[in-house]
Amino acid sequence: MGWLFLKVLFVGATFLGCLYPLVDFCCSGDTRGQKPNFVIILADDMGWGDLGANWAETKDTANLDEMAAEGMRFVDFHAAASTCSPSRASLLTGRLGLRNGVTHNFAVTSVGGLPLNETTLAEVLRQAGYVTGMIGKWHLGHHGSYHPNFRGFDYYFGIPYSHDMGCTDTPGYNHPPCPACPRGDGDGPSRTHERDCYTDVALPLYENLNIVEQPVNLSGLVQKYAEKATQFIQHASASGRPFLLYVALAHMHVPLSGTRLSADRRGRGPYGAALREMDRLVGQIKDKVDRTARENTFLWFTGDNGPWAQKCELAGSVGPFTGSWQTHQGGSAAKQTTWEGGHRVPALAYWPGTVPINVTSTALLSVLDIFPTVVALAGASLPQDRHFDGLDASSVLFGWSQTGHRVLFHPNSGAAGEYGALQTVRLEQHKAFYVTGGAKACDGKVGPPRLHEPPLIFNLEEDVAEAEPLEEGSAEYERVLPEVRQVLADVLVDIAGDKTSRADYTRDPSVTPCCDPHRKACRCHTT
Repeated sequence: MGWLFLKVLFVGATFLGCLYPLVDFCCSGDTRGQKPNFVIILADDMGWGDLGANWAETKDTANLDEMAAEGMRFVDFHAAASTCSPSRASLLTGRLGLRNGVTHNFAVTSVGGLPLNETTLAEVLRQAGYVTGMIGKWHLGHHGSYHPNFRGFDYYFGIPYSHDMGCTDTPGYNHPPCPACPRGDGDGPSRTHERDCYTDVALPLYENLNIVEQPVNLSGLVQKYAEKATQFIQHASASGRPFLLYVALAHMHVPLSGTRLSADRRGRGPYGAALREMDRLVGQIKDKVDRTARENTFLWFTGDNGPWAQKCELAGSVGPFTGSWQTHQGGSAAKQTTWEGGHRVPALAYWPGTVPINVTSTALLSVLDIFPTVVALAGASLPQDRHFDGLDASSVLFGWSQTGHRVLFHPNSGAAGEYGALQTVRLEQHKAFYVTGGAKACDGKVGPPRLHEPPLIFNLEEDVAEAEPLEEGSAEYERVLPEVRQVLADVLVDIAGDKTSRADYTRDPSVTPCCDPHRKACRCHTT
Protein backbone atom coordinates (compact mmCIF):
# COMPACT_ATOMS: atom_id res chain seq x y z
CA MET A 1 0.00 0.00 0.00
CA GLY A 2 3.06 2.28 0.16
CA TRP A 3 2.77 3.23 -3.52
CA LEU A 4 -0.86 4.24 -3.04
CA PHE A 5 0.03 6.42 -0.05
CA LEU A 6 2.69 8.22 -2.06
CA LYS A 7 0.31 8.63 -5.01
CA VAL A 8 -2.42 10.10 -2.82
CA LEU A 9 0.10 12.32 -1.05
CA PHE A 10 1.45 13.65 -4.35
CA VAL A 11 -1.94 14.36 -5.90
CA GLY A 12 -3.22 15.79 -2.64
CA ALA A 13 -0.34 18.24 -2.61
CA THR A 14 -0.84 19.01 -6.30
CA PHE A 15 -4.55 19.76 -6.07
CA LEU A 16 -4.77 21.27 -2.59
CA GLY A 17 -6.72 24.39 -1.84
CA CYS A 18 -7.16 26.64 -4.86
CA LEU A 19 -9.43 26.52 -7.90
CA TYR A 20 -7.08 24.79 -10.32
CA PRO A 21 -3.94 24.48 -8.22
CA LEU A 22 -0.99 23.39 -10.27
CA VAL A 23 -3.12 21.91 -13.04
CA ASP A 24 -0.69 22.09 -15.93
CA PHE A 25 -2.34 24.49 -18.37
CA CYS A 26 1.01 25.38 -19.94
CA CYS A 27 1.85 24.07 -23.34
CA SER A 28 4.97 23.32 -25.37
CA GLY A 29 3.70 24.87 -28.56
CA ASP A 30 0.24 25.93 -29.70
CA THR A 31 -1.91 22.86 -30.40
CA ARG A 32 -5.11 24.74 -31.20
CA GLY A 33 -6.11 24.23 -34.79
CA GLN A 34 -4.53 20.79 -34.67
CA LYS A 35 -6.60 19.09 -31.99
CA PRO A 36 -10.21 19.93 -31.13
CA ASN A 37 -11.54 20.50 -27.63
CA PHE A 38 -14.32 18.31 -26.28
CA VAL A 39 -17.17 19.10 -23.89
CA ILE A 40 -19.28 16.06 -23.03
CA ILE A 41 -22.44 16.74 -21.02
CA LEU A 42 -24.30 13.77 -19.55
CA ALA A 43 -27.77 14.35 -18.08
CA ASP A 44 -28.99 11.96 -15.39
CA ASP A 45 -32.47 10.40 -15.71
CA MET A 46 -33.55 12.64 -18.59
CA GLY A 47 -36.28 11.17 -20.75
CA TRP A 48 -36.16 11.20 -24.55
CA GLY A 49 -39.31 13.32 -24.50
CA ASP A 50 -37.84 15.84 -22.06
CA LEU A 51 -36.03 17.49 -24.97
CA GLY A 52 -38.38 19.94 -26.64
CA ALA A 53 -36.81 19.28 -30.04
CA ASN A 54 -37.89 15.64 -29.65
CA TRP A 55 -41.31 16.14 -28.12
CA ALA A 56 -43.41 19.21 -28.85
CA GLU A 57 -45.22 18.98 -25.50
CA THR A 58 -41.96 19.84 -23.70
CA LYS A 59 -41.40 23.59 -23.30
CA ASP A 60 -38.56 23.54 -20.78
CA THR A 61 -35.39 23.21 -22.90
CA ALA A 62 -34.93 26.45 -24.83
CA ASN A 63 -31.13 26.29 -24.83
CA LEU A 64 -30.96 22.64 -25.82
CA ASP A 65 -33.53 23.23 -28.54
CA GLU A 66 -31.36 26.06 -29.86
CA MET A 67 -28.36 23.73 -29.84
CA ALA A 68 -30.40 21.19 -31.85
CA ALA A 69 -31.21 23.89 -34.43
CA GLU A 70 -27.53 24.84 -34.63
CA GLY A 71 -26.21 21.28 -34.78
CA MET A 72 -27.26 17.65 -35.12
CA ARG A 73 -30.01 15.86 -33.22
CA PHE A 74 -30.01 12.07 -32.86
CA VAL A 75 -33.38 10.38 -32.53
CA ASP A 76 -32.18 6.76 -32.23
CA PHE A 77 -29.43 7.26 -29.65
CA HIS A 78 -29.09 4.92 -26.66
CA ALA A 79 -27.54 4.75 -23.23
CA ALA A 80 -25.16 1.84 -22.81
CA ALA A 81 -27.16 0.65 -19.79
CA SER A 82 -30.36 1.69 -18.04
CA THR A 83 -28.78 2.65 -14.73
CA CYS A 84 -26.08 5.00 -13.46
CA SER A 85 -22.69 3.35 -12.89
CA PRO A 86 -22.75 0.94 -15.87
CA SER A 87 -23.78 3.68 -18.29
CA ARG A 88 -20.99 5.99 -17.08
CA ALA A 89 -18.41 3.22 -17.18
CA SER A 90 -19.33 2.50 -20.79
CA LEU A 91 -19.07 6.18 -21.75
CA LEU A 92 -15.52 6.36 -20.38
CA THR A 93 -14.36 2.98 -21.77
CA GLY A 94 -16.41 2.35 -24.93
CA ARG A 95 -17.15 -1.15 -23.58
CA LEU A 96 -20.19 -2.97 -22.23
CA GLY A 97 -20.34 -3.99 -18.59
CA LEU A 98 -19.55 -7.63 -19.39
CA ARG A 99 -16.17 -6.35 -20.64
CA ASN A 100 -15.37 -3.46 -18.27
CA GLY A 101 -16.77 -5.23 -15.19
CA VAL A 102 -19.29 -2.57 -14.13
CA THR A 103 -22.73 -4.21 -14.27
CA HIS A 104 -24.57 -2.41 -11.46
CA ASN A 105 -24.26 0.64 -9.24
CA PHE A 106 -21.58 1.32 -6.67
CA ALA A 107 -22.55 2.18 -3.10
CA VAL A 108 -21.50 4.79 -0.55
CA THR A 109 -19.47 2.06 1.16
CA SER A 110 -18.04 0.51 -2.03
CA VAL A 111 -14.36 -0.34 -1.77
CA GLY A 112 -13.90 -0.55 -5.53
CA GLY A 113 -15.03 1.18 -8.69
CA LEU A 114 -14.32 1.10 -12.41
CA PRO A 115 -11.55 -1.55 -12.58
CA LEU A 116 -8.09 -0.03 -12.66
CA ASN A 117 -7.00 -2.04 -15.71
CA GLU A 118 -9.72 -0.33 -17.75
CA THR A 119 -8.43 2.68 -19.70
CA THR A 120 -10.62 5.77 -19.55
CA LEU A 121 -11.21 8.37 -22.24
CA ALA A 122 -9.55 10.95 -19.99
CA GLU A 123 -6.41 8.84 -19.70
CA VAL A 124 -6.16 8.42 -23.47
CA LEU A 125 -6.61 12.14 -24.12
CA ARG A 126 -4.24 13.21 -21.36
CA GLN A 127 -1.58 11.03 -22.96
CA ALA A 128 -2.34 12.89 -26.20
CA GLY A 129 -1.59 16.26 -24.60
CA TYR A 130 -5.03 17.28 -23.37
CA VAL A 131 -5.84 18.96 -20.07
CA THR A 132 -8.81 17.11 -18.58
CA GLY A 133 -11.56 18.14 -16.18
CA MET A 134 -14.66 16.54 -14.75
CA ILE A 135 -17.55 18.32 -13.02
CA GLY A 136 -20.58 16.65 -11.47
CA LYS A 137 -21.64 13.13 -10.62
CA TRP A 138 -18.91 10.47 -10.84
CA HIS A 139 -20.39 7.20 -9.45
CA LEU A 140 -17.48 5.00 -10.52
CA GLY A 141 -15.73 4.61 -7.16
CA HIS A 142 -14.45 7.20 -4.72
CA HIS A 143 -12.02 5.29 -2.53
CA GLY A 144 -8.27 5.41 -3.17
CA SER A 145 -7.24 5.01 -6.81
CA TYR A 146 -10.85 4.91 -8.03
CA HIS A 147 -11.23 8.66 -7.50
CA PRO A 148 -11.49 10.72 -10.74
CA ASN A 149 -8.12 12.38 -10.15
CA PHE A 150 -6.55 8.93 -10.54
CA ARG A 151 -8.61 8.01 -13.62
CA GLY A 152 -7.22 10.60 -16.00
CA PHE A 153 -8.87 13.82 -14.79
CA ASP A 154 -6.53 16.66 -13.87
CA TYR A 155 -9.38 18.48 -12.13
CA TYR A 156 -12.54 17.26 -10.40
CA PHE A 157 -15.40 19.12 -8.75
CA GLY A 158 -18.57 17.26 -7.87
CA ILE A 159 -20.44 14.60 -5.95
CA PRO A 160 -18.94 11.10 -5.96
CA TYR A 161 -22.24 9.27 -6.53
CA SER A 162 -25.99 9.90 -6.87
CA HIS A 163 -27.30 12.74 -4.75
CA ASP A 164 -29.92 10.57 -3.09
CA MET A 165 -27.03 8.65 -1.46
CA GLY A 166 -26.61 11.02 1.47
CA CYS A 167 -28.71 13.38 3.54
CA THR A 168 -28.84 17.16 3.11
CA ASP A 169 -30.12 20.00 5.29
CA THR A 170 -32.83 20.93 2.79
CA PRO A 171 -34.14 17.66 1.31
CA GLY A 172 -35.55 18.04 -2.15
CA TYR A 173 -38.63 16.47 -3.66
CA ASN A 174 -38.80 12.71 -3.58
CA HIS A 175 -41.59 10.16 -3.48
CA PRO A 176 -41.74 9.39 -0.60
CA PRO A 177 -39.42 12.01 0.90
CA CYS A 178 -36.35 11.51 3.09
CA PRO A 179 -35.60 13.58 6.22
CA ALA A 180 -32.95 16.25 6.66
CA CYS A 181 -29.54 15.44 8.10
CA PRO A 182 -29.43 15.28 11.90
CA ARG A 183 -27.86 18.42 13.36
CA GLY A 184 -26.86 17.33 16.86
CA ASP A 185 -26.94 14.69 19.55
CA GLY A 186 -30.47 15.69 20.48
CA ASP A 187 -31.86 14.48 17.18
CA GLY A 188 -32.18 10.97 18.55
CA PRO A 189 -31.68 7.65 16.77
CA SER A 190 -32.30 7.19 13.07
CA ARG A 191 -35.93 6.58 12.23
CA THR A 192 -37.44 4.03 9.90
CA HIS A 193 -38.65 5.56 6.65
CA GLU A 194 -40.81 4.47 3.75
CA ARG A 195 -37.80 4.36 1.43
CA ASP A 196 -34.08 3.74 1.78
CA CYS A 197 -32.79 6.99 3.26
CA TYR A 198 -29.26 7.96 4.29
CA THR A 199 -29.63 9.62 7.68
CA ASP A 200 -26.21 8.97 9.22
CA VAL A 201 -23.89 10.42 6.56
CA ALA A 202 -24.31 13.64 4.63
CA LEU A 203 -23.85 14.05 0.89
CA PRO A 204 -20.30 15.27 0.17
CA LEU A 205 -19.01 17.77 -2.38
CA TYR A 206 -15.43 17.24 -3.55
CA GLU A 207 -12.88 19.51 -5.14
CA ASN A 208 -10.17 17.14 -6.31
CA LEU A 209 -9.32 14.89 -3.34
CA ASN A 210 -10.82 17.15 -0.68
CA ILE A 211 -14.36 17.25 0.68
CA VAL A 212 -15.20 20.95 0.67
CA GLU A 213 -18.81 20.77 1.82
CA GLN A 214 -20.78 18.09 3.70
CA PRO A 215 -23.72 18.14 3.42
CA VAL A 216 -23.73 19.86 0.06
CA ASN A 217 -26.30 22.59 -0.53
CA LEU A 218 -28.02 21.22 -3.63
CA SER A 219 -29.90 24.45 -4.31
CA GLY A 220 -26.61 26.32 -4.72
CA LEU A 221 -24.79 23.60 -6.62
CA VAL A 222 -25.82 24.67 -10.11
CA GLN A 223 -24.14 28.05 -9.72
CA LYS A 224 -20.94 26.41 -8.49
CA TYR A 225 -20.97 23.99 -11.43
CA ALA A 226 -21.44 26.88 -13.85
CA GLU A 227 -18.53 28.79 -12.32
CA LYS A 228 -16.17 25.80 -12.30
CA ALA A 229 -17.06 24.76 -15.85
CA THR A 230 -16.67 28.22 -17.37
CA GLN A 231 -13.43 28.85 -15.48
CA PHE A 232 -12.00 25.54 -16.65
CA ILE A 233 -12.85 26.38 -20.28
CA GLN A 234 -11.34 29.85 -19.87
CA HIS A 235 -8.07 28.61 -18.36
CA ALA A 236 -7.66 25.77 -20.83
CA SER A 237 -8.47 27.93 -23.86
CA ALA A 238 -6.04 30.62 -22.79
CA SER A 239 -3.27 28.06 -22.32
CA GLY A 240 -3.23 26.82 -25.90
CA ARG A 241 -3.62 23.21 -24.80
CA PRO A 242 -6.60 21.23 -26.09
CA PHE A 243 -9.05 20.21 -23.37
CA LEU A 244 -11.61 17.60 -22.42
CA LEU A 245 -14.38 18.68 -20.05
CA TYR A 246 -16.83 16.01 -18.89
CA VAL A 247 -19.89 17.45 -17.11
CA ALA A 248 -22.29 14.98 -15.48
CA LEU A 249 -25.48 16.70 -14.32
CA ALA A 250 -28.02 15.16 -11.93
CA HIS A 251 -30.82 17.71 -12.01
CA MET A 252 -33.53 15.19 -12.95
CA HIS A 253 -32.37 12.55 -10.46
CA VAL A 254 -34.30 12.56 -7.20
CA PRO A 255 -34.29 14.36 -4.86
CA LEU A 256 -35.20 17.39 -6.95
CA SER A 257 -34.05 20.61 -5.33
CA GLY A 258 -36.92 22.15 -3.36
CA THR A 259 -35.96 25.74 -4.16
CA ARG A 260 -36.74 25.24 -7.84
CA LEU A 261 -40.49 24.85 -7.32
CA SER A 262 -41.02 28.48 -6.37
CA ALA A 263 -39.86 29.51 -9.83
CA ASP A 264 -42.10 27.01 -11.64
CA ARG A 265 -45.13 28.63 -13.24
CA ARG A 266 -45.61 26.23 -16.14
CA GLY A 267 -47.42 23.39 -14.42
CA ARG A 268 -44.72 20.67 -14.52
CA GLY A 269 -43.90 21.11 -10.85
CA PRO A 270 -40.42 20.41 -9.49
CA TYR A 271 -39.41 18.23 -12.43
CA GLY A 272 -40.08 20.96 -14.98
CA ALA A 273 -38.27 23.50 -12.83
CA ALA A 274 -35.24 21.19 -12.50
CA LEU A 275 -35.22 20.58 -16.25
CA ARG A 276 -35.20 24.30 -16.96
CA GLU A 277 -32.41 24.87 -14.46
CA MET A 278 -30.29 22.20 -16.14
CA ASP A 279 -31.08 23.69 -19.54
CA ARG A 280 -29.88 27.10 -18.37
CA LEU A 281 -26.63 25.59 -17.09
CA VAL A 282 -26.02 23.87 -20.43
CA GLY A 283 -26.70 27.22 -22.09
CA GLN A 284 -24.06 28.89 -19.91
CA ILE A 285 -21.48 26.26 -20.85
CA LYS A 286 -22.32 26.58 -24.54
CA ASP A 287 -22.12 30.37 -24.36
CA LYS A 288 -18.66 30.13 -22.80
CA VAL A 289 -17.54 27.76 -25.55
CA ASP A 290 -18.90 30.15 -28.19
CA ARG A 291 -17.00 33.09 -26.68
CA THR A 292 -13.68 31.31 -26.24
CA ALA A 293 -13.22 28.39 -28.64
CA ARG A 294 -16.30 28.21 -30.85
CA GLU A 295 -14.88 26.72 -34.04
CA ASN A 296 -12.54 24.26 -32.37
CA THR A 297 -14.79 22.74 -29.71
CA PHE A 298 -17.10 19.77 -30.11
CA LEU A 299 -19.96 19.72 -27.60
CA TRP A 300 -21.82 16.42 -27.17
CA PHE A 301 -24.95 16.29 -25.01
CA THR A 302 -26.78 13.09 -24.06
CA GLY A 303 -28.29 11.11 -21.16
CA ASP A 304 -27.20 8.22 -18.96
CA ASN A 305 -30.58 6.41 -19.01
CA GLY A 306 -34.28 7.08 -19.11
CA PRO A 307 -36.37 8.46 -16.24
CA TRP A 308 -38.40 6.53 -13.72
CA ALA A 309 -41.81 5.36 -14.89
CA GLN A 310 -43.75 8.08 -16.63
CA LYS A 311 -46.65 7.69 -14.18
CA CYS A 312 -44.43 8.60 -11.21
CA GLU A 313 -45.08 11.98 -9.64
CA LEU A 314 -41.54 13.29 -10.18
CA ALA A 315 -40.60 11.53 -13.42
CA GLY A 316 -39.79 12.86 -16.84
CA SER A 317 -41.16 12.07 -20.27
CA VAL A 318 -40.12 9.07 -22.33
CA GLY A 319 -42.11 10.49 -25.23
CA PRO A 320 -43.76 7.82 -27.40
CA PHE A 321 -41.84 4.92 -25.84
CA THR A 322 -44.49 3.37 -23.61
CA GLY A 323 -46.90 0.78 -24.90
CA SER A 324 -49.66 -1.54 -23.80
CA TRP A 325 -47.39 -4.59 -23.74
CA GLN A 326 -45.10 -2.93 -21.20
CA THR A 327 -48.05 -1.99 -18.99
CA HIS A 328 -49.37 -5.53 -19.22
CA GLN A 329 -45.97 -6.83 -18.09
CA GLY A 330 -46.13 -4.69 -14.95
CA GLY A 331 -43.75 -2.08 -13.57
CA SER A 332 -41.90 0.73 -15.24
CA ALA A 333 -41.41 1.39 -18.93
CA ALA A 334 -38.26 3.32 -18.24
CA LYS A 335 -35.24 3.39 -15.91
CA GLN A 336 -33.53 0.03 -15.21
CA THR A 337 -35.55 -1.72 -17.92
CA THR A 338 -34.55 -2.51 -21.48
CA TRP A 339 -37.71 -1.06 -22.98
CA GLU A 340 -36.96 1.92 -25.23
CA GLY A 341 -37.91 4.36 -22.46
CA GLY A 342 -35.11 2.95 -20.33
CA HIS A 343 -32.23 3.54 -22.71
CA ARG A 344 -33.28 5.68 -25.69
CA VAL A 345 -32.02 9.11 -24.66
CA PRO A 346 -31.82 12.63 -26.10
CA ALA A 347 -28.56 13.41 -27.88
CA LEU A 348 -27.16 16.50 -29.60
CA ALA A 349 -23.87 17.34 -31.32
CA TYR A 350 -22.68 20.92 -31.73
CA TRP A 351 -19.53 22.02 -33.52
CA PRO A 352 -19.91 25.15 -35.67
CA GLY A 353 -18.36 24.78 -39.09
CA THR A 354 -17.89 21.01 -38.72
CA VAL A 355 -21.20 19.42 -37.66
CA PRO A 356 -23.94 20.47 -40.11
CA ILE A 357 -26.71 22.64 -38.66
CA ASN A 358 -30.34 21.70 -38.05
CA VAL A 359 -29.88 18.07 -39.07
CA THR A 360 -31.78 15.14 -37.62
CA SER A 361 -29.90 11.85 -37.72
CA THR A 362 -31.69 8.51 -37.63
CA ALA A 363 -28.44 6.55 -37.29
CA LEU A 364 -28.50 3.89 -34.56
CA LEU A 365 -25.87 5.19 -32.10
CA SER A 366 -24.93 4.77 -28.45
CA VAL A 367 -23.13 6.34 -25.51
CA LEU A 368 -20.60 3.57 -26.25
CA ASP A 369 -19.60 5.51 -29.37
CA ILE A 370 -18.39 8.60 -27.50
CA PHE A 371 -15.06 6.98 -26.55
CA PRO A 372 -13.93 5.79 -30.03
CA THR A 373 -15.31 8.89 -31.76
CA VAL A 374 -13.56 11.38 -29.51
CA VAL A 375 -10.32 9.38 -29.60
CA ALA A 376 -10.41 9.40 -33.41
CA LEU A 377 -11.17 13.13 -33.62
CA ALA A 378 -8.33 13.84 -31.20
CA GLY A 379 -5.90 11.93 -33.38
CA ALA A 380 -5.17 9.53 -30.52
CA SER A 381 -5.13 5.73 -30.55
CA LEU A 382 -7.44 3.21 -28.93
CA PRO A 383 -5.84 0.71 -26.53
CA GLN A 384 -4.86 -2.28 -28.68
CA ASP A 385 -5.21 -5.06 -26.13
CA ARG A 386 -9.02 -5.13 -25.87
CA HIS A 387 -12.21 -5.02 -27.93
CA PHE A 388 -14.69 -2.15 -28.04
CA ASP A 389 -18.46 -2.14 -28.42
CA GLY A 390 -18.64 1.47 -29.60
CA LEU A 391 -17.87 2.71 -33.09
CA ASP A 392 -16.32 5.85 -34.54
CA ALA A 393 -19.34 7.95 -35.53
CA SER A 394 -17.34 10.75 -37.18
CA SER A 395 -18.86 10.14 -40.61
CA VAL A 396 -22.34 10.55 -39.14
CA LEU A 397 -21.34 13.72 -37.27
CA PHE A 398 -19.90 15.26 -40.42
CA GLY A 399 -23.10 14.51 -42.36
CA TRP A 400 -21.41 12.01 -44.66
CA SER A 401 -23.40 8.96 -43.53
CA GLN A 402 -26.57 7.84 -41.77
CA THR A 403 -25.12 4.45 -40.95
CA GLY A 404 -24.52 3.59 -37.32
CA HIS A 405 -24.76 0.21 -35.61
CA ARG A 406 -26.48 -2.71 -37.25
CA VAL A 407 -26.58 -4.47 -33.88
CA LEU A 408 -26.79 -3.03 -30.38
CA PHE A 409 -27.11 -4.88 -27.08
CA HIS A 410 -29.03 -3.56 -24.08
CA PRO A 411 -27.74 -5.14 -20.85
CA ASN A 412 -29.95 -6.01 -17.91
CA SER A 413 -29.73 -3.05 -15.56
CA GLY A 414 -31.56 -3.93 -12.36
CA ALA A 415 -35.01 -5.04 -13.48
CA ALA A 416 -35.35 -8.63 -14.70
CA GLY A 417 -32.40 -10.92 -15.32
CA GLU A 418 -28.80 -11.08 -14.14
CA TYR A 419 -26.95 -7.77 -13.94
CA GLY A 420 -25.15 -6.97 -17.18
CA ALA A 421 -26.41 -10.01 -19.08
CA LEU A 422 -27.24 -9.39 -22.74
CA GLN A 423 -30.85 -10.50 -23.05
CA THR A 424 -32.19 -7.67 -25.22
CA VAL A 425 -30.92 -7.35 -28.79
CA ARG A 426 -31.46 -4.56 -31.29
CA LEU A 427 -30.97 -5.76 -34.87
CA GLU A 428 -31.58 -2.95 -37.34
CA GLN A 429 -35.27 -2.04 -36.87
CA HIS A 430 -36.06 -5.15 -34.84
CA LYS A 431 -35.68 -5.66 -31.12
CA ALA A 432 -35.74 -8.99 -29.30
CA PHE A 433 -36.37 -9.59 -25.59
CA TYR A 434 -35.37 -12.77 -23.82
CA VAL A 435 -36.53 -11.34 -20.47
CA THR A 436 -38.98 -8.62 -19.39
CA GLY A 437 -40.64 -7.49 -16.17
CA GLY A 438 -38.96 -7.20 -12.80
CA ALA A 439 -39.22 -3.40 -12.68
CA LYS A 440 -40.20 -1.38 -9.64
CA ALA A 441 -43.32 0.73 -10.03
CA CYS A 442 -43.91 4.10 -8.35
CA ASP A 443 -45.69 2.44 -5.43
CA GLY A 444 -42.66 0.25 -4.76
CA LYS A 445 -44.20 -2.93 -6.10
CA VAL A 446 -42.05 -5.07 -8.38
CA GLY A 447 -43.48 -6.80 -11.41
CA PRO A 448 -42.60 -10.47 -11.86
CA PRO A 449 -39.72 -11.29 -14.24
CA ARG A 450 -40.76 -13.15 -17.38
CA LEU A 451 -38.40 -15.25 -19.49
CA HIS A 452 -39.10 -15.54 -23.20
CA GLU A 453 -37.81 -18.48 -25.22
CA PRO A 454 -38.22 -17.95 -28.08
CA PRO A 455 -37.85 -14.20 -27.56
CA LEU A 456 -40.40 -11.47 -28.03
CA ILE A 457 -39.56 -9.52 -31.19
CA PHE A 458 -40.85 -6.04 -32.04
CA ASN A 459 -40.53 -4.07 -35.27
CA LEU A 460 -39.68 -0.57 -34.02
CA GLU A 461 -40.26 1.04 -37.41
CA GLU A 462 -43.93 0.07 -37.18
CA ASP A 463 -44.30 -0.13 -33.40
CA VAL A 464 -41.93 2.28 -31.63
CA ALA A 465 -44.01 2.04 -28.44
CA GLU A 466 -43.31 -1.72 -28.26
CA ALA A 467 -47.02 -2.25 -27.87
CA GLU A 468 -47.43 -5.54 -29.73
CA PRO A 469 -44.73 -8.14 -30.49
CA LEU A 470 -44.56 -9.93 -33.83
CA GLU A 471 -46.59 -13.08 -34.00
CA GLU A 472 -44.47 -16.18 -33.50
CA GLY A 473 -44.49 -18.22 -36.66
CA SER A 474 -45.06 -15.23 -38.92
CA ALA A 475 -42.75 -14.86 -41.92
CA GLU A 476 -41.12 -11.74 -40.45
CA TYR A 477 -40.54 -13.38 -37.06
CA GLU A 478 -39.07 -16.52 -38.60
CA ARG A 479 -36.75 -14.45 -40.77
CA VAL A 480 -35.43 -12.29 -37.93
CA LEU A 481 -35.12 -14.95 -35.20
CA PRO A 482 -32.07 -16.81 -36.60
CA GLU A 483 -30.21 -13.53 -37.12
CA VAL A 484 -30.91 -12.48 -33.54
CA ARG A 485 -29.64 -15.79 -32.20
CA GLN A 486 -26.51 -15.55 -34.33
CA VAL A 487 -25.48 -11.99 -33.39
CA LEU A 488 -26.06 -12.78 -29.72
CA ALA A 489 -23.95 -15.94 -29.92
CA ASP A 490 -21.22 -14.04 -31.76
CA VAL A 491 -20.88 -11.28 -29.16
CA LEU A 492 -20.77 -13.76 -26.28
CA VAL A 493 -17.95 -15.64 -28.01
CA ASP A 494 -16.14 -12.35 -28.59
CA ILE A 495 -16.47 -11.32 -24.95
CA ALA A 496 -15.26 -14.72 -23.78
CA GLY A 497 -12.04 -14.25 -25.76
CA ASP A 498 -11.53 -10.59 -24.84
CA LYS A 499 -9.50 -8.94 -22.09
CA THR A 500 -12.26 -8.36 -19.55
CA SER A 501 -12.33 -6.88 -16.06
CA ARG A 502 -14.23 -7.57 -12.86
CA ALA A 503 -15.28 -4.74 -10.56
CA ASP A 504 -14.82 -5.03 -6.81
CA TYR A 505 -18.28 -4.59 -5.30
CA THR A 506 -17.29 -5.38 -1.73
CA ARG A 507 -18.39 -2.89 0.92
CA ASP A 508 -16.70 -1.47 3.98
CA PRO A 509 -18.24 1.34 6.09
CA SER A 510 -14.75 2.75 6.72
CA VAL A 511 -14.49 4.00 3.10
CA THR A 512 -17.61 6.19 3.42
CA PRO A 513 -16.65 9.79 2.51
CA CYS A 514 -16.57 11.74 5.79
CA CYS A 515 -14.70 14.99 6.37
CA ASP A 516 -15.27 14.99 10.16
CA PRO A 517 -16.20 11.64 11.72
CA HIS A 518 -16.55 13.30 15.13
CA ARG A 519 -19.54 15.37 14.01
CA LYS A 520 -23.06 14.18 13.36
CA ALA A 521 -23.52 13.21 9.69
CA CYS A 522 -19.83 14.10 9.05
CA ARG A 523 -20.50 17.82 8.88
CA CYS A 524 -17.94 20.26 7.52
CA HIS A 525 -17.78 23.34 5.34
CA THR A 526 -14.51 24.63 3.92
CA THR A 527 -15.61 26.63 0.88
